[in-house]
Amino acid sequence: MSRRVVRQSKFRHVFGQAGKAEQTYEDIRVSKVTWDSSFCAVNPKFLAIIVEAGGGGAFMVLPLAKTGRVDKNHPTVNGHTGPVLDIDWCPHNDSVIASASEDTTVMVWQIPDYTPVRNITEPIVTLEGHSKRVGILSWHPTARNVLLSAGGDNVIIIWNVGTGEMLLSLDDTHPDVIHSVCWNTNGSLLCTTCKDKTLRVIDPRKGQVVANNFEEPMALQEMDTSNGVLLPFYDPDSGIVYLCGKGDSSIRYFEITEEPPFVHYLNTFSSKEPQRGMGFMPKRGLDVSKCEIARFYKLHERKCEPIIMTVPRKSDLFQDDLYPDTPGPEPALEADEWLSGQDADPVLISLRDGYVPPKSRELRVTKRNILDVRPPTGPRRSQSASDASFSQQQTLETLLEEIKSLRERVQAQEERITALENMLCEFVDGTD
Repeated sequence: MSRRVVRQSKFRHVFGQAGKAEQTYEDIRVSKVTWDSSFCAVNPKFLAIIVEAGGGGAFMVLPLAKTGRVDKNHPTVNGHTGPVLDIDWCPHNDSVIASASEDTTVMVWQIPDYTPVRNITEPIVTLEGHSKRVGILSWHPTARNVLLSAGGDNVIIIWNVGTGEMLLSLDDTHPDVIHSVCWNTNGSLLCTTCKDKTLRVIDPRKGQVVANNFEEPMALQEMDTSNGVLLPFYDPDSGIVYLCGKGDSSIRYFEITEEPPFVHYLNTFSSKEPQRGMGFMPKRGLDVSKCEIARFYKLHERKCEPIIMTVPRKSDLFQDDLYPDTPGPEPALEADEWLSGQDADPVLISLRDGYVPPKSRELRVTKRNILDVRPPTGPRRSQSASDASFSQQQTLETLLEEIKSLRERVQAQEERITALENMLCEFVDGTD
């Protein structure tokens, strides 16, 4: 005789609550600004929403400290020549955001802490390398200034934003359109889904697929009969995955464990209005004093409101079991270190005293001068000392020839100018 065991979990009772009216962002009903139907991104300081403004590619950044109706003249971040398809905040700098567009470019922007009075139109750096629209962006979780982009050309490019250079290009790993990309915890591997219905685990530095076509799922959970797109959000600190259906009005959440049956249903948050998009706050942006374990920003047609998930606790003390140390804003590696093969776990911070966002740090892009290349030290196999001497002599002779040619051109131009001046004097004297 089988016995059904009810699993006891600290997250068994999780309740969702919609934001109050004064917490929402609402748009004045004008044609100039309307929310896009797809995406918003949030961090502890800002909320960014893709908008349609004047037919160009733009998105709007709103400070979380100010809520309510959005002024119809609120500045936008507007630099793309085509619609913006994806935006992603940098995990190591709360004032830096990247945007991808149909115009095949990726742009990285510095957002000031103060509210700008006019549109932001000059990006810090523009990254060009895709031949078709760019629809996916993802920052590296532990390496500074490393950004991934994926486009309609079925190519994944990894950039060093700090120098504006392409670090890696994965050209042959996907035969069809890439639907989504995700880094693992330390950024050593990528997981992708593709139109060919294959999930791939990729080592980007080796350019190799290390796993795909998993034979059987560990667990299978039937959601509903809807064919809408699911927007999954996973919190590794609590082991909870939240499933938001685009066009749906509910958020279902499950706890993931290492023991069978692996997936445990917790609860469902339901509301009256369907979600057109969803943003997920990083753990360091939550209110630990209220036992808040997750916060979503639900995108409606004309407003964006927070959805807060809390675990009911009677004590006012810090709940250590709900808030293990979580990734903070400091990177663990530099871009060159990661490219050379190093890996490092995220630098963790404690939320015991809450999180205070640091002041805005300016992102400086230092583009390398291709002419400033020092010769390698030590003997060279491909060129002897005599060859090097001959090459230098050849270069010197070329420069001297070019200088001689320029001097002759200058002299000829001076003679022509003198002749024209004489003609002008004769013409003036004749008219007198």
